Amino acid sequence: MIAVLDCNNFFVSCERVFRPELNNKPVAVLSNNDGCFVARSNEVKALGIPMGAPLFE
Repeated sequence: MIAVLDCNNFFVSCERVFRPELNNKPVAVLSNNDGCFVARSNEVKALGIPMGAPLFE
């Protein structure tokens, strides 16, 4: 059996499971090498920050 899962805001959702104080707050996950946004909560998306944008912009 093979399963494929697609979860919205996966890394943010995983972090919120272990840190519930982050619920309803803007949360973003950055890449390790270049500091680009790789996961964004809905609150961050509402701020207009695009996927893959570097933090320094």
